[in-house]
This record gives sequence, C-alpha cells and structure tokens, in this order.
Amino acid sequence: MEIEAKIKIEDIEKLKAKLAELGATLIRARHQEENTLFDFPSGNLYKKRCALRLRDEDRKTFLTFKGPPLKSRKFKIRQEYETEVKKKKQLKKILKELGLIPTISYNKYRSVYKKKKLKICLDETSIGNFLELEGERQDIVQFARSLNFSKKDFIKMDYIQLIHKEKKGL
Repeated sequence: MEIEAKIKIEDIEKLKAKLAELGATLIRARHQEENTLFDFPSGNLYKKRCALRLRDEDRKTFLTFKGPPLKSRKFKIRQEYETEVKKKKQLKKILKELGLIPTISYNKYRSVYKKKKLKICLDETSIGNFLELEGERQDIVQFARSLNFSKKDFIKMDYIQLIHKEKKGL
C-alpha cells in the first residue's frame, strides 16, 4: 500500500539545504525518469482510476500497476505493484498483444532521500517542482511540518492529473 502526499515547491535548492539540516540522506542522486502510461483504447484503466506505467531510469525499466485511490481527505493511498523489466522490447510486445496502447508520456528529474522510514523525492517536472513524501501518515505530517508545510499544502493528484489540469489552464 502506497501512502503519499505531494507538495508544490518553489525553491528546490533551499529545500535541499533544509533536508540536509533535518538529517535526510540522499540515497539516489538527481536522475531522469521517462514515464509512459498504457491503457486499453476504451480507457478502461483510466475510468477505473488505475494506472499501468512503464518507467525508464538510467539503464533500468520498471512496470508498475497502481490501483484506484482509496478514500482519504489529504493523502493519496493506493495499492501499488512494481517489478523490474529485463526485456523492455518483449514487454512492449506483450502489452500490445493484450490490447494496451501508450496513452501519455512525461519526463521528470528526481532526487531521492530517506529519513528513517520516510521516502522523500524531489521532482522537477514541466509543470513545476514537487516534494513527494511516502510513508506512514503520521511520519508524512510530522516531516512536512518540520519543512513548514501543513496538510492544506498536500496535493492528492498524480502527475497525469496535474499535467491535464495545467493543459486546461486551471
């Protein structure tokens, strides 16, 4: 079960300094991720609020299924299953044979930190910079507070929803 909160940030360098001050450890330096979502032509996965994502980062590829979000006022909570893919071309052929097509792609730069059990990601995207906190609810809230954020700053939308919102000019 993935529990996370996303927060839009303005000054990424200032936030990196604050993370270091709070004792967060950099576990994965800034790297590029290319993400492609797959769905059936009917949009069945999207309609069910699920996602099937193929992610390339460095020389590795991961396939991730995300189930529909559970009800939560401030957090994005959903089942998530992920596996590393050794033969990306073969996987794409399998997805195509199953009737799945690529529906949207986006890139981001990500740096990953850790503070105890909390995973902290700094994401640089075409729609802005975001802090993503993943872990237990109370750990997320406490760490966000230490960065001078509150629950009202939490964004439950995923990057696809944020990209669509940006395109619509909302």
